[in-house]
Amino acid sequence: MPASSRFTRWLIPAVLVALWLLVGGGLGPYAGKLGEVATNDQTAFLPRSAESTQVVEAQKAFRQGESLPVIVVWTVRTAGTKIDARQQEDATRALAGPIAPGFLAGPSSPAVLSADGRALQGVVQLKPDLGEELPRALEEVAAAAAKVPGADARLAGPAASQADLADAFAGIDGLLLGVALVAVLLILLLVYRSLLLPVVIIIGAVFSLGLACAIVYALADRGIVRVDGQVQGILSILVIGAATDYALLLTARFREELQARPDRFAAVRAALRRSVGPITASAGTVALGLLALLLSDLTNNRALGPVGAIGIVCAVLSTLTFLPAALVLLGRAAYWPAKLLGRAAYWPAKTGRTRPTRDTRDAAGDGTSDGTGHGIWKAVASVVDRAPRKVWALSLAVLLACAAFAPTLNAKGVPLEEIFVNDAPSVAAQQTLSEHFPGGSGNPAVVITDAGRIDEVTQAARRTEGVAAVTPLTAPGPPGGPPLVANGKVLLNATLEAPSDSRSAQQTVVLLRQAVHAVPDADALVGGYSAQRYDTQRTAENDRTLIIPVVLAIILIILAGLLRSVLMPLLLVGTVALSFVATLGISAIVFQRILGFSGTDSSVPLYGFVFLVALGVDYNIFLMTRVREESLLHGTRQGVLRGLVATGGVITSAGVVLAATFAALGVIPLAFMLQIAFIVAFGVLLDTLVVRSLLVPALVRDIGPTAWWPGTLSHATTKNE
Repeated sequence: MPASSRFTRWLIPAVLVALWLLVGGGLGPYAGKLGEVATNDQTAFLPRSAESTQVVEAQKAFRQGESLPVIVVWTVRTAGTKIDARQQEDATRALAGPIAPGFLAGPSSPAVLSADGRALQGVVQLKPDLGEELPRALEEVAAAAAKVPGADARLAGPAASQADLADAFAGIDGLLLGVALVAVLLILLLVYRSLLLPVVIIIGAVFSLGLACAIVYALADRGIVRVDGQVQGILSILVIGAATDYALLLTARFREELQARPDRFAAVRAALRRSVGPITASAGTVALGLLALLLSDLTNNRALGPVGAIGIVCAVLSTLTFLPAALVLLGRAAYWPAKLLGRAAYWPAKTGRTRPTRDTRDAAGDGTSDGTGHGIWKAVASVVDRAPRKVWALSLAVLLACAAFAPTLNAKGVPLEEIFVNDAPSVAAQQTLSEHFPGGSGNPAVVITDAGRIDEVTQAARRTEGVAAVTPLTAPGPPGGPPLVANGKVLLNATLEAPSDSRSAQQTVVLLRQAVHAVPDADALVGGYSAQRYDTQRTAENDRTLIIPVVLAIILIILAGLLRSVLMPLLLVGTVALSFVATLGISAIVFQRILGFSGTDSSVPLYGFVFLVALGVDYNIFLMTRVREESLLHGTRQGVLRGLVATGGVITSAGVVLAATFAALGVIPLAFMLQIAFIVAFGVLLDTLVVRSLLVPALVRDIGPTAWWPGTLSHATTKNE
């Protein structure tokens, strides 16, 4: 080969690696800066068309939408005593005292005595845009409240909850990423038994994460996408897990090719040619499945769609550019200290053949060094071959038994005390508040109505079952003044008897809406915290009804194009969907009977579906593209067996890696993250170990060539079929 050609062959991979080093060095810090453009303000993620969202907009005319209330609750320190008049005066004076004016959005309310005489509550209106200054503002409020003698003060309400939420996400970049990378590195070291290749794969994943975070940062900074702590955490896990999975598939194929030919350039080209289809198809299912979230009416769901898709694209880009270039430069040294030996044994065995051919080489597997590392998968394939009907029937029975518990999963939201995995000060304060005041104190339902109908609407609200009190928002001045009128509207605060985060409160909101909507010409709207929870729940249910069929249709189209079949995609999607329902069944048992949750966040089933079905199909894509390749040469029966042995090790490793990365979400002390972590981790392992390893191969083996209908393989027959 001419010297110029040799130089060019080495130059291209060297330039690619150098470019990615620049990307990693220049954009890597954005993985830690994404929190600068993230918001954990829950009002920013309400349903766009919901009644409670309209109330938020209407409140701005009363300047009510421009404050973040913190509720101070005092309780007597000595058992058996009651709050006296002087303590009540001290509490009112304390909240009107030394709190920095820059933190306040308006005057504080006087301290109100509970019916049992053992507690006080007051409300301080903080500015909603304090950001990192919110903890300081709360410290000043707490310090002022502590000046009431003989009483203990706690902080509850939206401001305190938002501060606890920020604490839960504090350090998410370093902690979550560190846990995920350590888990992936340990698994890769065990899989490859080499030191260099796992590091290269990790570096490629980190580069792709840095690029994704930089793009998302630029979009969020311009207001094009919204990012909160949940989206931020899922992005990190998704990119690391996907990039590692795709890298495992490519490096396994490269190892096969490298063992069969001495030329590292030819080995990389062959590995890329045979891997690019499954990798891009798998990435396409995940990216398009995530983009289907744009159909959601919930802003946080729509935010995750493009953000997650950007992460997947960056993971694929790194896998198909940086990784091949690094493998070319490293060659066999990538697998050091493991040795790459020539193939000595192949399965299924062929007599009369003493040296590997392409056919036997492709059937040999994922590249174990001595050709005997596929013992487990040879045994699995033998069982599938001997008794396919028993295998798929038993697998199906297990999945159906697990799925039977799915209807018991309560996805109607979780109460405030279950949002945080660990004890949170705002939760304890809210519980104390509920012990002495009506459950909805401090978080009333908000009614916006026509000023001319205030009396009728007030009476209708007071007659509503579950409403403890109704008071109008008054103009500034002494208490008891006239209602404040803005744009011909008035605002009523309806205190509910049930805690504002309870299902009883949501039921009261439904009754309250029916009552005030029935007042002629009132144009009444009901919002507030309880209404927001109810609207979010209803919207999440509608989203599942709309988005799940769209995601299934997207995956079916991609699989049909990739596998040149109609029946096979239906088979794959059906098995993965069943696996998802089975995962929900197990999750219901774990969440409600072991971990003690009363339910799950309303968005958990949708997130779980998008991740599990899209990612579960990934492993079936890896398997069935190899099965189709082998079936073209050897027929469907041998294709299934050879494909299962060839991909068994790499797909199982990929599933374990992805499960471990998503399990890392459990380090964030929020019920939502813990539930997503369990559902995806368990579901991925179920897909990897049962669906992909047993159910799908056994079904295809039993159905035979007809499984490829109406493609050309469905008409092909061999003597072994």
